[in-house]
Amino acid sequence: MNEFHRPVMLNECLEGLDIKPEGIYLDLTFGGGGHSREILTHLSQKGCLYAFDQDEDAAQNALNIEQSNFHLIEANFRFFQRYLKLYGVRQVDGILADLGISSYQIDTPSRGFSTRFEGPLDMRMNAKIEKTARQVLHEYPEEALHKILGIYGEVKNARTLAQAIVRARSNQTLETVDDFKNLLQKYAPPRKEFKYFAQVFQAIRIEVNDEMAALEEMLQQTTEVLRPGGRLVVLSYHSLEDRLVKTFIQKGKFQGEIEKDFYGNTLGIKFKPISRKPIVASQEEIAINNRARSAKLRIAERLAD
Repeated sequence: MNEFHRPVMLNECLEGLDIKPEGIYLDLTFGGGGHSREILTHLSQKGCLYAFDQDEDAAQNALNIEQSNFHLIEANFRFFQRYLKLYGVRQVDGILADLGISSYQIDTPSRGFSTRFEGPLDMRMNAKIEKTARQVLHEYPEEALHKILGIYGEVKNARTLAQAIVRARSNQTLETVDDFKNLLQKYAPPRKEFKYFAQVFQAIRIEVNDEMAALEEMLQQTTEVLRPGGRLVVLSYHSLEDRLVKTFIQKGKFQGEIEKDFYGNTLGIKFKPISRKPIVASQEEIAINNRARSAKLRIAERLAD
């Protein structure tokens, strides 16, 4: 459980939020509560923190937080603006999102996230949703599997693997992590099996949890919820997430060129990047917390309309 409570780039995230003691802040990915607990130490009783997490296990970690200015909302962050309105909150001073999955989720065999443990092909961040990894592998047509593996996992032999999955499921059921790994082993590049497994599992996990669409929806809401001068702080763990966050901060949208008016003034840009390049973890932190190895931190400030 220690890994579950070890937040990545904690100090950098706090500096990025530029916390005001009486401000209102959001932790959109509560997880083990490490970031939230530290944010609370910087808030007065007039300040407030709203945390979100769709994982029931994560909610258990909030039980010992007794501050009255802390509120945990058990929901996917794609709905955060809707839930804030129920609390009468329209705008906030800072938003933190630590994307991806926690080490606790990875290290729990029954969740099926990790290639290191035998377990069911589940991969749901929210156990209440119906779609599982098993369903994706057994029910998706070949073209859909090809697209998921290629885009979400950046798997080089995505088409070949998609064909192999369709063939395999007609003769056997892919029920467990080991069932799936035995199939993948035949198509993994020599001496790069672990990286290949990770890419494939990432692709399936993203599809099961609709992660990219949820991230887009969340980012779009930040422009309305963050007050001018407020900070957006996002930790991502793979290039797809980071590219999406970077593009949104730079252009105010997810694709296409920056729009300009007749006079050449830019349109639609709502944020100013605080650092030109993403912040990465120190070697000291990576040595202590391996999850920090692939982390990229982007910080942006909400511009006045």
